Amino acid sequence: MRSRWGALLAIAVLSSIGPVVGATPATAGPPVVSCAFTPTASDNPAARPVAPPLPVALGIGTIDVTFQFNYGPVTLRLNRAGAAPCAVQNMTSLVAQRFYDQSQCWRLTDSARLGVLQCGDIFEVEKGGPGYQFPDEVDGTETYPRGTVAMGNQGPGTNGSEFFIVHSFANIPANYSVLGQVVAGMDVLDRMVAAGITPTERGPRDGLPAEPVVITSATLS
Repeated sequence: MRSRWGALLAIAVLSSIGPVVGATPATAGPPVVSCAFTPTASDNPAARPVAPPLPVALGIGTIDVTFQFNYGPVTLRLNRAGAAPCAVQNMTSLVAQRFYDQSQCWRLTDSARLGVLQCGDIFEVEKGGPGYQFPDEVDGTETYPRGTVAMGNQGPGTNGSEFFIVHSFANIPANYSVLGQVVAGMDVLDRMVAAGITPTERGPRDGLPAEPVVITSATLS
């Protein structure tokens, strides 16, 4: 099952772009980077059955992902040529395997420090990943303005399925791999925020969305 999935994904990815102009036969083809996806501990299994991504990622071009929320569609443009090609490889793999479909987003914040929607955890906040993790792809210069899409984590090297979308700004350390930007649907995020937030011990503006936010489906384009 996993080898079949890997072969199909490799064919789809590599056939989506043409040869590099001017490349010699020995180096023909798109630039790629190595990735390391390692299984999580036995007490942190995959929330849904998925195969890890291929251990290489394209380092050129972009790919769009559309998350269809119960509030409406949000389209992300993921940058393979950016600082986090392995994170892009991971999200596209999870989308292709329908990991995010019919999943709830458990955290919404709108404070002076942090304004994000956090999704990708199947069970609850920071619980319910894909059964593997991979290293951070950051260089310390990352910033998180409105529209940024980045990986969430529970500490260094714990990236999995969790991600966040910045709906206002995020004054946070440069510890989160940036995948790309929202190119359509910021008004959808704004409506989620306007619907309210359920207060928690983290603060009055940091908790479960007052009205459920659900990813009904996710597609690549």
